[in-house]
Parts: sequence; structure tokens; C-alpha cells
Amino acid sequence: MKMTIETPSVKDYVEITEVWEASVRATHTFLTEEDIQYYKPLILKEYLKAVTLFCTRDQNEITGFLGLDDDKIEMLFIRPDYRGKGVGKALLDFAVTEKKARKVDVNEQNEQAVGFYEYLGFKTVKREPLDSNGKPFPILSMELQK
Repeated sequence: MKMTIETPSVKDYVEITEVWEASVRATHTFLTEEDIQYYKPLILKEYLKAVTLFCTRDQNEITGFLGLDDDKIEMLFIRPDYRGKGVGKALLDFAVTEKKARKVDVNEQNEQAVGFYEYLGFKTVKREPLDSNGKPFPILSMELQK
């Protein structure tokens, strides 16, 4: 499937948040419903604005998105029915080759994501026991090995 990567507009933020929520429900099984409801408004109102966003689409539907801050991948989420179809790899390749991303933080409990980044050449360089909101979700800081 040929994918184009584009910059979404602010009017896409609601759909991007829906992709985030669907992706999190499929992959972040360690989060409770309360946790998801805690993070959801932060994604929509704060986090999306704090990064440079890129997305992929199929027809007009957003299939995945990527948020970058300098050389760091801050977010990479794929609509569940598009997982395993190359969307995540296309976004990651774009981040690394076009935008020179070298770093990513991943929830340690999201073993699929940790494995995805390891498979694509990232190695854990640091572990924090709490996430940036002080919640008990350990974060692995990973860097692309040259």
C-alpha cells in the first residue's frame, strides 16, 4: 500500500485523538479506563500542539500519526485495523530519514512498541520509573544505534 505522509491541520485533531484512543485501547492494556480518560483531553488540548505532526491517510481517513520534537519521536500511533500493514514503519522511516529523528520514549509495559523499535534499530539507554505526569508507567528512553 503506497502511503503519503502529510501535515494534518488543527481541524484533524479530533480524528487524531480518536486514532490515539483506538490505538491505546489496542496496545496499552496496562492502562485503566480512568487513565485513558485522564490522558485523552491532554492529547487533544496540549500534546498535539506541542509537537510537529505528520499523518498517513487511506481515502480520507487518518490511519496513523507521528509527533516529533526536534530529533525525538514523541508519539506514534496507528489505527488498530491498519496495524501490521506498514503504516508505523513508513512513519518511523520518514521520521528517521527525512526528519533525522534518533530518539523515542516508550512505555515499558507496551511490549509490542518496545519490540517494534528494537527491531528497527533502537536500543534502550535509560529507564524512568514514572511517566512525565508522575504516573507509575515506566518509560524507556531509546536511541537509534548508528
